[in-house]
Amino acid sequence: MAKNFTIDSTLPPLVLTKSGLEQLDLLFIAIEALDINSGEAMIWACKHLGHSSIFSDPIKLWKLRCCNPIRRFRWNGSLTSIESYAFIDILCLLADRLYPLLQQLLSSAEPTVINSERWKIFNTRLKGLLIQRMHINRLRLRCLLNDSNSSNSKRQLVLTLALAAGKGGKQRLQANLLGHIF
Repeated sequence: MAKNFTIDSTLPPLVLTKSGLEQLDLLFIAIEALDINSGEAMIWACKHLGHSSIFSDPIKLWKLRCCNPIRRFRWNGSLTSIESYAFIDILCLLADRLYPLLQQLLSSAEPTVINSERWKIFNTRLKGLLIQRMHINRLRLRCLLNDSNSSNSKRQLVLTLALAAGKGGKQRLQANLLGHIF
């Protein structure tokens, strides 16, 4: 059941900085690394949340994701406040959907062997997606791609997704993207 999407008039305009756009896109790529069907899930979430008027077709959804300055093929535009709020809505719904997997990755209660294997699969998929879509010569991406130093950065991506799930997730994610929290 789709809802009509409207921005609450009490919400301030949401203008994401360059680092906020990078973080938003990296979170979507992390979701793609976690869920092989995430492309279809994003389109479903868009329709389910009533964002079809904002993202009229899947091409517009992908094009707007390419506002990220570290993308290999970048669209030279910026997100409007409504588009930013809609992307946050979609990301939070997908994080809700993937929360059990996020919890398993972050859990210390599972056997180390199983947890290591899950992280290995995630790292391999994330690395492949980053190499395919991003300018890998950028410092932030080099840190993510460097196996010896990247575990904290990748864990932070998964933790941010886990915090975006559930009640209050949108507010936590907005604060994170605006640089108010890590």
